[in-house]
Amino acid sequence: MPSLRRLCSLLLVVGFVLTGCSNHHVRNLASDASLITIGKSTRNDVLTYLGEPDAQRMASADTEQWVYFEEDKSIFQKAPIVGKQFSPNGYGMIVITYKGDLVTDCQYTSYDKDEFGWAGNYRWQEKKE
Repeated sequence: MPSLRRLCSLLLVVGFVLTGCSNHHVRNLASDASLITIGKSTRNDVLTYLGEPDAQRMASADTEQWVYFEEDKSIFQKAPIVGKQFSPNGYGMIVITYKGDLVTDCQYTSYDKDEFGWAGNYRWQEKKE
């Protein structure tokens, strides 16, 4: 009969293994953007690398754009049940432009949640006496 300590250790290991398992595609847009080659990659290549886009739009009659978006989740957001109460650390986005089946542009941008914190800071306008 195994000891209680050994049983707890086994359950802890099994818990870590199970929480690490996932059956959804994990994106890392910063590195995934580097897989796209402008003028060479096709729609099928992009679908293989990134999966289905989060949004699609027609930029003109012959130009289509696919948008991929992800949140940079904070450690608190990853917590079960209460995670939805916290905001992300930032956001990442890829916009891929097609003419026909060929990629003509691929742009990655990222935003930190504090990136625009300066917008409400008007201290620089204060007069020094």
